[in-house]
Amino acid sequence: MRGFISADSVHQHSSRPAYTRPSNRDESSQREASTAQHHPSQGSPAGGCALVGLSLTPEMILVLGLVGFTMLMLVLEWIRADMVALLVVVVIGLTGLIPSERVFNGFAGNAVIAIIAIMIMGAGLDRAGVLTLTASFVMRMARGVESRLGLVINLVTSLFSAVIPSQALAALMIPVTSRLSARTGVPISRLLLPMAFCILAATNTTLIANSPLIVLNDLVASANANLPAGAHTIPKFGLFSVTPVGLVLALTGVGFFYFFGKKLLPEREDERLKVTPGRTESYFADTYGIVGETAELTVTAESPLVGMSIGEVEQLYGAPLILAIKSGNDARMAPPADHVIWVGSVLGVLGPREQLNQFANNQLCKLSPRMRQLGELFNPTRAGISEAVIPPSSRFLKQSVGDLRLRKRYGISVLAVNRGDQVYRDDVRSVSLRAGDTLVLHSSWRDLGLATEDKDLVVVTDIPKEEQRPGKVWQAVGFFVLAKCLALFTHLDLSVAMMTGAVGMLLTGVLNMDEAYKAINWKTIFVTACLIPLGWSMDATGAAAWLAQGVLQHLGHTSHWILQLSLAVLTLMFSQVMSNVGATVMMVPIAISVAVATGGNPSAYALIVAVSSSNTFLLSSGHPALMMVAGPGGYRAKDFLRVGLPLTAIVLVITLVAINLMYH
Repeated sequence: MRGFISADSVHQHSSRPAYTRPSNRDESSQREASTAQHHPSQGSPAGGCALVGLSLTPEMILVLGLVGFTMLMLVLEWIRADMVALLVVVVIGLTGLIPSERVFNGFAGNAVIAIIAIMIMGAGLDRAGVLTLTASFVMRMARGVESRLGLVINLVTSLFSAVIPSQALAALMIPVTSRLSARTGVPISRLLLPMAFCILAATNTTLIANSPLIVLNDLVASANANLPAGAHTIPKFGLFSVTPVGLVLALTGVGFFYFFGKKLLPEREDERLKVTPGRTESYFADTYGIVGETAELTVTAESPLVGMSIGEVEQLYGAPLILAIKSGNDARMAPPADHVIWVGSVLGVLGPREQLNQFANNQLCKLSPRMRQLGELFNPTRAGISEAVIPPSSRFLKQSVGDLRLRKRYGISVLAVNRGDQVYRDDVRSVSLRAGDTLVLHSSWRDLGLATEDKDLVVVTDIPKEEQRPGKVWQAVGFFVLAKCLALFTHLDLSVAMMTGAVGMLLTGVLNMDEAYKAINWKTIFVTACLIPLGWSMDATGAAAWLAQGVLQHLGHTSHWILQLSLAVLTLMFSQVMSNVGATVMMVPIAISVAVATGGNPSAYALIVAVSSSNTFLLSSGHPALMMVAGPGGYRAKDFLRVGLPLTAIVLVITLVAINLMYH
């Protein structure tokens, strides 16, 4: 941590360069960035180190510029987050802020490999039906009582949150919660928000599932490489180093909703929030105002529809929704827009009876209210209505529904798009998708399952899953437990331990390799791997020390509590508008610099920042898990603020107190 004087060297009153960095041409040559006389700190809270007056160097300015650019792009989203991170790491390499051979070390780092392995194991647990068993367990424990149901869901979610990444766990638990809501009659709006908040509160229980905590050791290693002479090396965090704090936070989240949930959660009991598969007429009408019933239209030889495409028919005045078509012996759901209609084609349509009769008369078609020829396609066990959320990592973002060509690619019809309080039913094809949008889909369950394998859609509705492998549940659980035991009871790196469990699941057939590749959120991997070198460069150039100097100049020689509170608040504010990994990478070097300069415990300061990065309860955009429940739960901005403000304050206080007690 260059630019600081160690506690041992303070009393020597010797003069030496405060910050040095190897030259790009000759690693052995050193040049002074700034020099200053060493003096003991006046009124330092711990009688610790004095902060040397650092002046900005070109390297520091470049790093700070990259930090500002990264923050701005992550907030404005003009460029994809993974593209921003990749651009930053390339600039770091081109400018020589860190040695070129280390620029892409983030991809092979312990943190990134561990995250990949954990994603694979999470998918394996889901494929083996562990969460289906969990839903049955919750039903038995709750017995249909709302307060008990919420408590059990939050407890189970908190338990899984210790071992499964937050976004993946939210995607897995939303359908489970939806099923429980439908079976018990408890509005899903009373369940999803507490579940998501408990995921974030409990994610700090271990270093297994929380990306900011996983990258923490890489940032600590970088800080150790730049500590001043005589300073004590910061120890690495163990797998369960944060567990005492995480357990308190997890119990706080569960207890908060148990005691205050009824007062703070939305009281509306809206039928549109009860999501169950297979319903057609009533669900369309109650949820999205799409009234009507399904029927068959048979195209006659005299019909003007002959020779027209599906897209052209849909543009006709009074045209119903076309959900399926049968031409000859070929029947299919969601016919693409360029599919041509011929004599004898049977259309499966949806609309009000009056509208269907009028359209059939105008287009010289035969109308049959009974599904005689397409009945098998509309069988609720094979097809029906579902809802799916667009996650923040989806490739569908900023694309219109029409451009995605979901009917041609997957056999899925998009009937409506729900965004907050607004429902788009007319001209759905022109709607440009955003993160958190809820799509109303009609498809076969098989086609929907294939469409969601790439994680561009997260299905909210509890639909039948044909590819579950319940016979592999013991293999999945066994290798998952083995991985945790290796991490806990051996000296293996977390990456090796976690990858052992992932490979075990692959070898025993819990997952195949293609499913493993699809389970990995590559956007998260690229963002994490590319931002880690940004944290390294903040240490190597002294930019973190310079920022810490600014923090201390503004706060003066105050207590450690004030310093830690300021760093924690800054971190949680950054995390509300950018990724928590990005906030951690930027704030941990500064926190360690402040700790070293004031004689504080660097481990405590670093951990406070990493834990605070998950304290993102104020905005739905603060975390992917919150964005994913906002649409299905029908939550508004005021719902997040009403619940999130008190919980943020409570978590912040407990974080500071618990970590200081642990490192006392």
